[in-house]
Amino acid sequence: MSSRTAVVVPGGQNGPSAPLPMYAADAAEQRGAQIHRIWWDEPDRPLTLTEAERGPWVVPQVERALSVTDGEVLLIGRSLGSYASPLVADRGLPAVWLSPILTDPWVVDGLRRATAPFLVVGGTADALWDSAVARELTPYVLEVPEASHGMYVPGRLAASAAVLGQVATAVEDFLDEVVWP
Repeated sequence: MSSRTAVVVPGGQNGPSAPLPMYAADAAEQRGAQIHRIWWDEPDRPLTLTEAERGPWVVPQVERALSVTDGEVLLIGRSLGSYASPLVADRGLPAVWLSPILTDPWVVDGLRRATAPFLVVGGTADALWDSAVARELTPYVLEVPEASHGMYVPGRLAASAAVLGQVATAVEDFLDEVVWP
């Protein structure tokens, strides 16, 4: 049994098997990690959460998932999942944050308190992304010009698929060079 575990925390509208978190989890799995995917208790609830409700709703679900892990734990969080950042900071876990909500103080404060390394991935066309904040928080940043919150770029879909490849490579490099060298 592997001593590595990756906990995958989904965004608000798609589960942990959506392309961005799936490829990040695949990168961890290829490096020997067991994958623990979180599915929200109430899948439609994220659509009605207020900003103030998001963190208190996300954290207990992630806490429950982390309680059954041991060894080297990596957290992979997408969008709404970034509301787990205070918990991840408290536990000193490395993380991969995919389209984190860098406009919300709950998320940013959690990231600011982190002592373990983390990668942030976002796009310049995402209203919830803040380039300056991302670079202030961590040296591990993949910023994709013109990418939306879903990491789509204008033009043909192949261009957005190529972005998915860039994200996968950034995650692999982060794991190989920083988390599990």
